[in-house]
Amino acid sequence: MSDIYNSAPSAYEFPLLIKQLLNRAKTVSLDQEIIYADKKRFTYKDLFARINRLANVLADLNLAAGDVVAVMDWDSHRYLESYFAVPMSQYVLQTVNIRLSPEKVLYTINHAKPKVLLLNSEFAPLVKDYQFENSSIEHIIWLDDNDVTVEGVFGDNQGRVIGEYEALLDAADSEFDFPDFDENTIATTFYTSGTTGDPKGVYFSHRQLVLHTLTEAASLGMLPNKQGVSYGDVYMPMTPMFHVHAWGFPFTATMTGLKQVYPGRYAPDTLFDLILNEKVSITHCVPTILQMVLKEAQDRDASFNGLKMIIGGSRLTEGLAKAALDQGIEVYTGYGMSETAPLISLTDFSIGEPERSEEEDISRRCMTGKPVLMVDAQVWGSDNTPVGVGKDNTGELVLRAPWLTQSYFKNDDAGTELWEGGYMHTQDIAYMRPDGYIKITDRLKDVIKSGGEWISSLEIETILSLHPAVDDVSVIGIPDKVWGERPLALVVLKADCQDTSSEDIRAIAEQAVTRGIIPKYGVPNDFKFVDELPKTSVGKHDKKVMRDRYASAAKS
Repeated sequence: MSDIYNSAPSAYEFPLLIKQLLNRAKTVSLDQEIIYADKKRFTYKDLFARINRLANVLADLNLAAGDVVAVMDWDSHRYLESYFAVPMSQYVLQTVNIRLSPEKVLYTINHAKPKVLLLNSEFAPLVKDYQFENSSIEHIIWLDDNDVTVEGVFGDNQGRVIGEYEALLDAADSEFDFPDFDENTIATTFYTSGTTGDPKGVYFSHRQLVLHTLTEAASLGMLPNKQGVSYGDVYMPMTPMFHVHAWGFPFTATMTGLKQVYPGRYAPDTLFDLILNEKVSITHCVPTILQMVLKEAQDRDASFNGLKMIIGGSRLTEGLAKAALDQGIEVYTGYGMSETAPLISLTDFSIGEPERSEEEDISRRCMTGKPVLMVDAQVWGSDNTPVGVGKDNTGELVLRAPWLTQSYFKNDDAGTELWEGGYMHTQDIAYMRPDGYIKITDRLKDVIKSGGEWISSLEIETILSLHPAVDDVSVIGIPDKVWGERPLALVVLKADCQDTSSEDIRAIAEQAVTRGIIPKYGVPNDFKFVDELPKTSVGKHDKKVMRDRYASAAKS
């Protein structure tokens, strides 16, 4: 065979590493701005120097390749810098979900075993009570926007704090030579809020994140300018950076060199001010955040002037979509999950497409969307074979794409079930229309999704069942105009406890919140006393019957 088919000996075997995402912006976007709320403004040129400085700070900590560096922060420029400096240095970035209950936050830290923690002072009280003698954390980098001192929080434990973030960066060298290495090296991990039991750590390699970033840019770039992304856009996340890389957008925005705005802690007035003052043109969020900023705009009698907004995490309802469009938001749906990095599908728009009625347009925007580039989406029956298209052919949505997680962090065996039959199982019940639109109709597990966060019905049931008056209990999700879903507790009282009030039952859930066992949003809004709970033929709670019965009551 001719040598013409062999690669040249001097050819560069270009590994798909996160550092390659910076190549274009380093050439063309040096003067573009990055803003952190009302606290800091700097350029991409500064960003690249700051990434190098953070890498030098970490290099002085005697870490080994593969060590975990955790971040507990609001959406900030610091988070953006860690997205690059940490994995580019061959460490694993853990983005800590600070919305989990304190007990679960500490579980994720104990499980991932980070050597370094970048800690916002607002979360320091939680870490202060951590048992440091048993901790993997060797170094804490202090992050602060409120003049909170380390001494005032940590006392005698402050010895692990190596310094304040900005001071450490100021003292570090602004040059750093990031090496090439295997593109399959783990880059990031974060923990799902979990359907049952403890959170699971999802992880992604450099190769997966680069491919996801390229696909996100290409898929959004294929949309008309009114919905898609262009080089003149201004990006701001309204989905936390600790959750699925803020849907991958910080990587995409940095790769393309967009002006970026990071809002810190989400507050409706701050978000709206930044949207107006910085001319934010593209964002993403869950329906709850959309409702909050809509109310803020309505209170000010102001418009969003064509802000492009992708909704995920919970279903976008037709009513909310119409309200957003009326307020000047070009809203549409994206679908994904923690295990998919997350982008899988988007609402489809085309130049010159046939005119639709308002009802048809809104319905299209609220569907799960069509698969994005490089995604193989199928609907399978219980025998793990495709069931075909059309609403009469429902089954589990299964996926293939080059950026889907292969397993769970430090739990490789879990990947076997996740990838049974060679496709990732979403546990979402769906059908696919002939035109490729995916319609999710139900979930395999009885998990409740409230404001973009999972609530385990089994976990809440276990807690409520501990009340001495409870004979049987089931928790289901019912529709909620604000949060998408909220838990409803259906309780059967013991015969000699019929005078027990709902507030008595609620108290045990509130105690679990105080003890850090469940998050506050896990407490059911309503408690209904019933004589008996519907059961299946094998004696299990029939939650489908319950949901059908009480969902219609909630809508009426």
